[in-house]
Amino acid sequence: MTKEFITADGLKKLKEELSYLKMSKRQEIAKRIQNAKELGDLSENAEYSEAKEQQALNESRIAELEETFKNAETIDDRHSRSDVVNIGSTIKVKSGEIKRTLTIVGSNEADPSEGKISNESPLAMFFLGHKINDKVEVETPKGKKNYLILDIS
Repeated sequence: MTKEFITADGLKKLKEELSYLKMSKRQEIAKRIQNAKELGDLSENAEYSEAKEQQALNESRIAELEETFKNAETIDDRHSRSDVVNIGSTIKVKSGEIKRTLTIVGSNEADPSEGKISNESPLAMFFLGHKINDKVEVETPKGKKNYLILDIS
């Protein structure tokens, strides 16, 4: 089993999602199934089939979240605020004239459009362990790209 790294905020959001899925969503789906059963013949009942499919998807997501919690390791903010790029670090980098701010998070929280990259991504792996002013050469599908680490927080 591999550890799944997650920030305290990310963990809170996942717990809220799990609570919603277990408490509210399950009840909604159960009502839909009950209403569909009351319509009669289940073999040709599209509403029943759709509700059962939603139930399966909901239960699958619940199981996935519970598994995540078993393997979760919360990223300690104090640990992430060092002079070395680590999981939980927010880094400012420069490539050519372009500056970017990236936060290295666990795979469950990754959202590249918000600058949150997974610790398992090739890009993050190149940065991990480096310090401010380190030059990092990253291999991309478009070729090599050089980054300068400007700040770590």
